[in-house]
Amino acid sequence: MTDAATVADAAQDQELALLGDALRGTMTSVPAHELGSALADLGWGDMLIEMPDVAIPLVFRLLGETGAHAPVINDVVLHATGLPIAGTLPLPYAGGRWVVWERTGVAGTSLDEEITLHAAATGEALDPSAVAAGRRALGWWLVGTSRTMLSLARTHALDRTQFGKPVASFQAVRHRLAETLVAIEGAEATLRTANDDLGSLLAKAAAGKAALAAARHCQQVLGGIGFTAEHDLHRHIRRALLLDGLLGSARELTREAGALIRSTGSAPRLVHL
Repeated sequence: MTDAATVADAAQDQELALLGDALRGTMTSVPAHELGSALADLGWGDMLIEMPDVAIPLVFRLLGETGAHAPVINDVVLHATGLPIAGTLPLPYAGGRWVVWERTGVAGTSLDEEITLHAAATGEALDPSAVAAGRRALGWWLVGTSRTMLSLARTHALDRTQFGKPVASFQAVRHRLAETLVAIEGAEATLRTANDDLGSLLAKAAAGKAALAAARHCQQVLGGIGFTAEHDLHRHIRRALLLDGLLGSARELTREAGALIRSTGSAPRLVHL
């Protein structure tokens, strides 16, 4: 690599870091009902159109890490369908149901009282490329919230002591944290290589499984405090459960992938090493 290319890459990395800081600051300071508009003011729409491979992982991962939410999954699916990104449309949900993530209004789900997700009577089959794009975006969101759950559990394990020792020194706790990290890293690697319908399906399934594993293990590490309303863990668990069901749950997508492999008699190569 030439010196000019190295300088250009460094400059691009710095720009992305600054953009990430701006997005994180917005997500942590702007009220939830205003976040969609705030992201639009930061140029989310232009980023989605001009550099989706950068914008989608960055924005959705940060939504997960900060615990914020905005109806931007509509934008991803609409853009991939070739429609304007200002509206909404019914999205498939686990169990053969349909939902609409409203731009405004009150929460419509008991699973996550902050999300304006409402049941829809029915919906039209989406273009496969739009479903794939939406699944990749949700996968990054799940990875982001999984990493925050892991961070909360790790901090608790390091700070809390039992029998005169940090909780993090106990092997059972370390195993749970390690298994969570492995699941998250595997899901992120799958997302980075997903570039077709099947790859996106598997990436969303892997991210959903990682989030569910993070919820299970981190709750055990945190113990009773993880159940309290004052702790942030329960918000991330509810968010993970909700996002896992959108555009197909991890269980449904795994079965779908298995059925595809059985019908064709072979598994396609997803990554060329």
